[in-house]
Amino acid sequence: MRRRDRRLFIVKPAITERCIKNYMFPEQIIYLTFLFYIPGYYFYLRDIVHGQNRPNLVSWFFWMLGPFLGAFFQFKAGAGLVALPTFMAGFGPFVVVLFFIWHKNAYWKLTIFDIFCGILSLVALIFYIFTHNLEGSIVFAILSDIFAAIPTIVKSWKMPENESAQPYMIGIVTNLLGLLIIKNWIFSIYSFGIYLVIVNLSLVFCIYRKKILRN
Repeated sequence: MRRRDRRLFIVKPAITERCIKNYMFPEQIIYLTFLFYIPGYYFYLRDIVHGQNRPNLVSWFFWMLGPFLGAFFQFKAGAGLVALPTFMAGFGPFVVVLFFIWHKNAYWKLTIFDIFCGILSLVALIFYIFTHNLEGSIVFAILSDIFAAIPTIVKSWKMPENESAQPYMIGIVTNLLGLLIIKNWIFSIYSFGIYLVIVNLSLVFCIYRKKILRN
């Protein structure tokens, strides 16, 4: 690693520590995320069993990897409990992927477009792992998650009846809670949370757009 890169890792944790001393709300409020995730994913998995929901395997697999890595770098930046919603954003898809293994006919049939998006997501993850810069790593984690989200966004737009909105609504609420406990923000701590709010809002809109536009 070049000397310049070593300075990045030496200096930034100290900056981060000073930036996260104070919070808008008590850190403990973040534990409310568990109260949302458990029932939300229960209903999502129930819809899979009943044939009302057929998730895209590419999206959910990389939605598992991206947030796990994003949370790792947030913890590395000193984010503490602020990184919990990001970690939970990966844990929910982890459960869904395990459910794929058990219920193999539950997921959406993959297309060439889905596989292409998966390859782009994987490439972004590789850059993410080998980028020796904290902010750059977070950017590649977000890009990986975006490429993973595209197949489900397209599917939700075209066939909203085959996608359930519960986990995306949960993602909005829990990541907003994570953002509300930050007072002094730095990019490596707040960026992934803001992205997750935006992408989950987009998915909820795609699923309910016909009802929204009708009204």
